[in-house]
Amino acid sequence: MEERKRVRRAGRAIQGEVPTGSVDVLVPSASQYDAWTLDAVLRGSEGVPPETLRELALAELTLQPTPSQAE
Repeated sequence: MEERKRVRRAGRAIQGEVPTGSVDVLVPSASQYDAWTLDAVLRGSEGVPPETLRELALAELTLQPTPSQAE
């Protein structure tokens, strides 16, 4: 329960800090990592903005970047 709250809180914080295309919280059974997962698509960004890294660090989450889908 606590992990779910932590991931959701980080998602809301990221949405408030940087432009996002989408932010989804995945339940462990739907995640390839078998854990509560925050899936965020950032818009207009070259790399991961410091604000996003800060929110992930505060929530003690690990960043797993994926290649851009726009290419």
